Amino acid sequence: MEKKKRNKLFRVLEILLFAVYLAVLCYFLFIADRMGRTYSERVYHYNLMPFKEIVRFWTYRQTLGFWSVMLNLIGNVAAFIPYGLFLPRLFSSCRRFLLTFVLAFEFSLCVEIIQLVWKVGSFDVDDILLNTLGGAFGFLIYRILVWVKGKSGGESCGMEEKNEKKKSL
Repeated sequence: MEKKKRNKLFRVLEILLFAVYLAVLCYFLFIADRMGRTYSERVYHYNLMPFKEIVRFWTYRQTLGFWSVMLNLIGNVAAFIPYGLFLPRLFSSCRRFLLTFVLAFEFSLCVEIIQLVWKVGSFDVDDILLNTLGGAFGFLIYRILVWVKGKSGGESCGMEEKNEKKKSL
């Protein structure tokens, strides 16, 4: 009975952490002034050509500065790693790489469309690519954690894949 209670509490905490993660992510993607999300006097910009902004940021990294380049390139990947990590933890159907990859893509596309419609941030196909890559990295981290847990034979913390064949990857 004690183990069942602990697992239930752990599950509730995971759901709560995922909700907090999504709320913080939405704040930074749609609201935060420091991230350049408000445009009162500026013309709205968008990018529909893949790799255009990635190449531009890398080419002009000296001019733009280290933090701007890291925030755009690494930040877009890092922001979606938790998404790819939480999905298979919370939803057993997401324990397949392709599904988690597609969901990360769709969520990122929704974010970019909202930015386009609300004219906050900027619609950028490169952000979709980088965010989706982050979701894929998150899934791979999940798989590594499952593998390590299986190798260690440690006590369960919800990382097991109950009665599921290794359909992932």
